[in-house]
Amino acid sequence: MQKFIVHTIETAPEKSRPTLRGMQEKFGFLPNVMGTMAENPVLLNGFAASFGSFHGGSFDECEKQVLLLTNAVTLKCPWTVAAHSTFAIEDGLPESDVSAVRAGKLPRDPKYAALSAITKTLIENRGKASEADIERFVSAGYSRAQIFEVVLGTGISMTTATATNMAGTPIEDHFKAQTWAAA
Repeated sequence: MQKFIVHTIETAPEKSRPTLRGMQEKFGFLPNVMGTMAENPVLLNGFAASFGSFHGGSFDECEKQVLLLTNAVTLKCPWTVAAHSTFAIEDGLPESDVSAVRAGKLPRDPKYAALSAITKTLIENRGKASEADIERFVSAGYSRAQIFEVVLGTGISMTTATATNMAGTPIEDHFKAQTWAAA
């Protein structure tokens, strides 16, 4: 049930409008989560800055989507699962890996599996990872420093999942084919 307004650029508070314009330009449409967050420019603009930083990091597009989709499933957020399933497929992640993550399993690709495992561990263990968890991540070909990009991606996911779950943000048509419900 939708509990908050999903703003358009025209209905949003003035301080949210530039960010909404930028997001609409990036995606080709305005995702409902952005319209929901626009109610509070502090949230929207903080999210957008973190989002930009994360997307300018060292992970490739498929790795970003593995991380964000794993977070969405772990956080049980239908909107973000639908969105990141769609983006993952559009970015070229094999549909079998998307299906695995959506089912709470690891992707077949060993590097994606290590990335998915560490992000799930960090959420489930409230930010704690053992040295063995970190070593599995590094052994898959990632640097120790990249764990901090996982931390940022987790923060972005937590912000999005909390906002959409609390607000009842509706899933837009672009993502409907990937609608998901927590098991």
